[in-house]
Amino acid sequence: STSSSAAVMPVTLQVVENKLGIRPDIARFLVPLGATINMTGTALYQGVATVFLAQVFQVELSLTNYIFVVTMAVAASVGSPATPGAGIIILSMVLEGVGIPAAGVALILGVDRILDMCRTSVNVLGDVVTCTTVQALTPNQPDQAMPGNAPGTADSVEPS
Repeated sequence: STSSSAAVMPVTLQVVENKLGIRPDIARFLVPLGATINMTGTALYQGVATVFLAQVFQVELSLTNYIFVVTMAVAASVGSPATPGAGIIILSMVLEGVGIPAAGVALILGVDRILDMCRTSVNVLGDVVTCTTVQALTPNQPDQAMPGNAPGTADSVEPS
């Protein structure tokens, strides 16, 4: 497994277009965008790993700490690179922010490769779900979605 949303992008595009029947204009816009900014698996991992390590080190997390973890997880889901192992580095920053020793990362490093594959699966699934949702909510004909074809615009052509 590549453990990278960007590395599996060609396969994701092929599956989304050929097997799920998503229009190419939707798939070819959303899959690369999702591979770049949709890191849902990373966000979930940050929260779960932080709570796990807080329990291991018997660190009491306050509401403020939880809000910090959620904020960092959301930022990580948008700003983390689509490369293997990026989540563990972001996790060490989150741990320091809530007062958990960064040495706790060593407890997770042994299984991080497996977790990274799971995170990538969640990230790619999010891209696929986004494509199917957008296709379900947009008109069937791609030219209907163009701004110049909206009724009442100067570029629209009224049928005779």
